[in-house]
Amino acid sequence: MRVHELAKELGVSSKGLMDLLASMKIQLKSHSSTLDEATVERVRRHVKGKAEPKSAEPARVATTPSGERILGMRKIIPPPPPPEPIVAETAAGDITLSETTQAKPAVPEPAVKVKPAAPEIRVVPRPAAPLIEHEPGRPTARPAQPVAPPNVTSRESRPGVRPAAAVPGTVAPARPPMRPAPPRREGPPRPLPPRAPVEPLAPAAGAPAPAPSPMVMPPKERPPKIKERLPPPPPPEPVAPPPVVPAEIDIAGPLTVGELAAKLGLSGGDVVKRLLEQGVLAGINQQITVDVAAKIAESFGSKVRKPESAAPAPAAAAPKRLELAKDEAAVPRPPVVTIMGHVDHGKTSLLDAIRQTDVAAREFGGITQHIGASTMDVGGKRIVFIDTPGHEAFTTLRARGAQVTDIAVLVVAADDGVMPQTVEAINHAKAAGVPIIAAINKVDLPQANPDRVKQQLSDLGLVPEDWGGDTVTVPVSARTRQGIKELLELILLVSDLQELRANPARPARGTILEAKLDRGRGPVATVLVQEGTLRVGDAVVAGWTYGRVRAMTSDRGERLSEAAPATPVEVVGLNDVPTAGDLLEVVRDDKLAKAVAEERRERQRAAEAAALHPGGEEAPAAEGPRELRVILKADAHGSVEALTSALERLATSEVGVRVLHAAVGNVTESDVMLAAASRAVIIAFNIRPEPQVRKLVEQERVDILSYRIIYEAIDDVTKRVRGLTAPKHREVSLGQAEVRKTFTISKVGTVAGCMVTAGVITRAATIRVIRDGVVVHEGKIASLRRFKDDAREVTAGFECGIALERFADIKVGDILEAFEMREEPA
Repeated sequence: MRVHELAKELGVSSKGLMDLLASMKIQLKSHSSTLDEATVERVRRHVKGKAEPKSAEPARVATTPSGERILGMRKIIPPPPPPEPIVAETAAGDITLSETTQAKPAVPEPAVKVKPAAPEIRVVPRPAAPLIEHEPGRPTARPAQPVAPPNVTSRESRPGVRPAAAVPGTVAPARPPMRPAPPRREGPPRPLPPRAPVEPLAPAAGAPAPAPSPMVMPPKERPPKIKERLPPPPPPEPVAPPPVVPAEIDIAGPLTVGELAAKLGLSGGDVVKRLLEQGVLAGINQQITVDVAAKIAESFGSKVRKPESAAPAPAAAAPKRLELAKDEAAVPRPPVVTIMGHVDHGKTSLLDAIRQTDVAAREFGGITQHIGASTMDVGGKRIVFIDTPGHEAFTTLRARGAQVTDIAVLVVAADDGVMPQTVEAINHAKAAGVPIIAAINKVDLPQANPDRVKQQLSDLGLVPEDWGGDTVTVPVSARTRQGIKELLELILLVSDLQELRANPARPARGTILEAKLDRGRGPVATVLVQEGTLRVGDAVVAGWTYGRVRAMTSDRGERLSEAAPATPVEVVGLNDVPTAGDLLEVVRDDKLAKAVAEERRERQRAAEAAALHPGGEEAPAAEGPRELRVILKADAHGSVEALTSALERLATSEVGVRVLHAAVGNVTESDVMLAAASRAVIIAFNIRPEPQVRKLVEQERVDILSYRIIYEAIDDVTKRVRGLTAPKHREVSLGQAEVRKTFTISKVGTVAGCMVTAGVITRAATIRVIRDGVVVHEGKIASLRRFKDDAREVTAGFECGIALERFADIKVGDILEAFEMREEPA
């Protein structure tokens, strides 16, 4: 019997049963593992034996002189509930609850005599079946004057049982009578305030029978005393521990102010305020550089670890999900499932079979071609399916770090087995860091061989659970709909183990799955809401596009006013068509959305206009560890293995070499899309790309290198690794000028009239001021002129006027040396 089947039989969750088995020292890998009959019987006996004692609990039975029975921590009173219980304090600090059937309190004869003083009497209303928990040695009321009757002292020998009943026939007056009340109320009530236990007991005093008539006046005097004691409890509540700032945080690149606040465990307002103190004006959704983030973190007492020391994890999906799971306001959300696989392996047929299952349960629903996502209910729970034909959307989302998918269903045909695109799908899912469920399709065919498929999956690192691994495999048939129900149940089980949660109260964030330009509606974006709630009228920004949500449509074509987490919707209202994979965020207003989008557009234009290396590869970013990503395709497995090991050995301490994908076969469009999204280089060994692939390579601006000799490939990669190494800077002297005269001009400062004696003085050069052989200043040129015209450069033998930035102490006879710093590859 499997674990989840036993959990269903016992009426507990799979995770709870896994914890119980772990406490019983029974080690299992997952909820689908098999238990033998002996273990099943052992667990059943354990669960039944654990539940039976709770109903009986005969241990520790005590009987009081009044006939009451005390069972451990519970008190069982056979007679009907009394009208009003009284607690009298003894010399040892014990409290007795006395019951009476009389209408008025009688004077106790053989029992404890209780003084009418207020500090010695405590009214305790008792519900029908009270659960009394009392720690031995911890008195619940302040000890009064010594009153020790025999029946009370005999009870003190039991430290484990709290004395809960009084001597039968003994009735302590609920409150002092009318005659002694006035003189005694004014003196004794003063020690009452420090008794905190009176607070919770007073409101429940009205629950039992009404108090006798002589007690009408004293209750009117008590409420003020109770109200006086109400203020003390609130002080502990406002006292909240200050936010604990972590000693060290990891920052791999530019991040928003909100992300920095989350890393520091502070509110966004505190970080924005500290930025203003540092002279930086930035909103909660604006990006800041690593240097600025490091200064802000240090001001809060936290150090920033260098990117080189951080683990170079390829995907950030797991940390993101954990961060969402730690949110106190987060609620469970449906899982997002991506179905992947080789062409003609039944991926679309499987989706059709799932759709039929959903239609049988409800009249309207199903997957639509234009949205690429569908939702369905299984056993009262919702599942979101993402359709990614050709893996373009999935690859883009993975490379951009959106991490939309929670579970990947790998469809493998039982007759064909593992194919090249199957291997690509496995690599994509592993790079995204999502669990994989292998669905072995077409098991109804005569030539089907599921065991061969399992063997091939084991060779790729996906060992089935039947063979002792951790990969869930399900035999299905899209044509006969065999195994569809089991597949959906396993998806829900895996999602339950992941504990997928999201906070619907936060500002909405989602990912653009696809976008198009509709003739009637304008730009239309298909968005999967991942966090928060997206509403009609929200101002949003996605990449360098912005706008306001004018309308939302579900995958069923219904108009929606809001979309909860893990809901795919079509959004209308953006000013332009966004890029698939962009992050859609809700901002404060349209003005902020436009500012953020324009800033991103300018940044994109600057990146496109940036200079490229001779090999066509982008210059590495200043932040973060440098890495050369490679996609390797060769004609034989031996060549793939040899090239992979040789390329990985080329990594240095400054630059790493990472093979994203290595396989046998020709370069496909999927390889080009992966390289474009990951900014990788494609190495084709002994193969030639197809013409349509070359056209896509030019369109996506991807580097594809073809080789026939392995040494040429290694040499070229070595050169690229050196090109990614941080360059060295060398100072190059441009020229010199001598100061012949100085002029002071209002609003400009001191201008030096110079004669260029050697070389050339350029406008972009750095100037070093030398006076008597000593460098007195080094800075940039503020203005370079010939007569009254601005000049880009002045050569030797010509006069010019030079004004320096933030330096006016120029004297006649100074030498101005112009130079520039040039980069040289390491």
